[in-house]
Amino acid sequence: MIDNQLVTDIVNRRKSLHPDDPSVQKEWERLTNIFTKNEDDTVDYFQNCNPEILAWLSEVFEDISAVLQSQRFITCIEGLALKYPGLDLDLDVSYAKKSMNGN
Repeated sequence: MIDNQLVTDIVNRRKSLHPDDPSVQKEWERLTNIFTKNEDDTVDYFQNCNPEILAWLSEVFEDISAVLQSQRFITCIEGLALKYPGLDLDLDVSYAKKSMNGN
């Protein structure tokens, strides 16, 4: 099971950083490590994720996908892009798809 409070804390740290701050990469790595441990937990988390948090997590869709190599994860985030069109997740979903081996 994914620790929601830990994810929220990391996202809040990320939100406080300037986009060019080198620390952004560290927060992305922390999130990627959390979401690549267990595919089932990851898909479940994303399907039940707060849209505001989801918008920030979309920054690591590509990194998660590169490790998981999971069509199920891609299907999940495609569904979220449809569910939350205002979040404009399409580009991040596209990069996640491209990170799959064989694409």
